[in-house]
Amino acid sequence: MDLSAFLMPAGIAGATVGGAVLLKKYMEGGQYHGKERIPGKTVIITGANTGIGKATAKELACRGARVILACRDQQKAQRARDEIVRDSDNQNVSVRHLDLASMESIRTFAAQMNDEEDRIDILINNAGIMFCPKMLTEDGFEMQLGVNHLGHFLLTMLLLDKVKASAPSRIINLSSKAHEMGRIDFEDLNSEKSYSAYRAYSQAKLANVLFTRALAERLRDTGVTVNAVHPGAVDTELPRHLALGRSTLARTLLRPFTWVLLKTPVQGAQTSLHCALSAQLEGVTGKYFSDCREKGPAKQAKDDQAAERLWAISEKMTHLA
Repeated sequence: MDLSAFLMPAGIAGATVGGAVLLKKYMEGGQYHGKERIPGKTVIITGANTGIGKATAKELACRGARVILACRDQQKAQRARDEIVRDSDNQNVSVRHLDLASMESIRTFAAQMNDEEDRIDILINNAGIMFCPKMLTEDGFEMQLGVNHLGHFLLTMLLLDKVKASAPSRIINLSSKAHEMGRIDFEDLNSEKSYSAYRAYSQAKLANVLFTRALAERLRDTGVTVNAVHPGAVDTELPRHLALGRSTLARTLLRPFTWVLLKTPVQGAQTSLHCALSAQLEGVTGKYFSDCREKGPAKQAKDDQAAERLWAISEKMTHLA
């Protein structure tokens, strides 16, 4: 019997599987290995009922933190809370309603936090929306700009006094590598003249980095640091507005490829955890991180004039000025 007819396909299959495993390992990215525990620290995480936010919340709960899940969907958030409590053996996890597409909801949540909480040690602006069709928030903002940037801008500013009073404290803004393709269209910031889902998303993610830069400058010598994070390409619900994300068949057929090419939510949470916990980052502020390392952001993310212009416009749009 000619064994080559069997051995060659087996060898090709073995090499393919081995290559896929190696590629998967590479795509997992940086891992945070710090052992810090933070009992007595209060952490607020937006969008913590699923994906990266939920994985981040669970790890911080395991490290003893008081964790507040700030979420729009209260049923999902309660289920996430129950899972986190069970897995972390930490009862000090609570759910609060926050809809980042509503300035009224943001103001109500912030007032509640300022009234109820003695301190806010870590604020993780994690929630986001990606590539959605043209939609408006309750206040008339383009949805991706409104949720990803303006909602977190308003939330952060309303909680800032409490965060400063809790110093040393940290703010983490989740951005994306997509910011590299973004530009701030000051002539059509709200996408009223034309709309592209990808352009709007990239603009909002660039806004996250510019906000981080401008806020860091304002917080110098306060003991509060603020940094931006690219979590990587992560297998979450974020692409649900894409055609592929809506198709069960497409998701099933693509599962082997997404397994190889995308991080799990736990892996996607690693850089957020690094920025929230690492003692090596004490005093480090205004930076951009990916795979648990500081990276240089895009050139347009270093434009201080654009950052200040965006800040002034954001204040007006959120009625802070």
